[in-house]
Amino acid sequence: MIRKIENQDYEFIFNLYMHPDTNPYLMYEVMAKDAFLPIYQDLLQRDIVYVYSDEGKDIGMFKLVPLTYRSSHVAYLGGLAVHPSSAGKGYGFKMMQEIVVFAQKKGFLRIELSTAVTNEKAVHLYTKAGFEKEGILKKYTHLKSGNIFLDEVMMAWVI
Repeated sequence: MIRKIENQDYEFIFNLYMHPDTNPYLMYEVMAKDAFLPIYQDLLQRDIVYVYSDEGKDIGMFKLVPLTYRSSHVAYLGGLAVHPSSAGKGYGFKMMQEIVVFAQKKGFLRIELSTAVTNEKAVHLYTKAGFEKEGILKKYTHLKSGNIFLDEVMMAWVI
């Protein structure tokens, strides 16, 4: 099941963003809970973050950001993560399948995303879910904590 985040999801979302297994592949540097609160409030207001759950258990999260004007048929999929306690159980693929159906129901004809080329598990998952590689974005992500730049692979699912 997919649902929009709510105030009570703060702890779950914070823990996913800051978990050492998922944080290197997500948007924000590691920070304290109080520092993340304004970011979370912005995400709530922008209405673009969703929780994926299965049988009442929160499993993962993602952002679905609609583009505009001539690209209004496109949504950017980002911030996708499965909680490490649920990893390796097939939830990532199930979540991707539901995201594609969810996006189609919203009228999107293209879903695009990028992920670190070193994130082989994610690239495999996205490929399995029907996304195709479209190119490499050089030094696209900067991990300030280690002063490391990562190349990202651009991928898309197109109806």
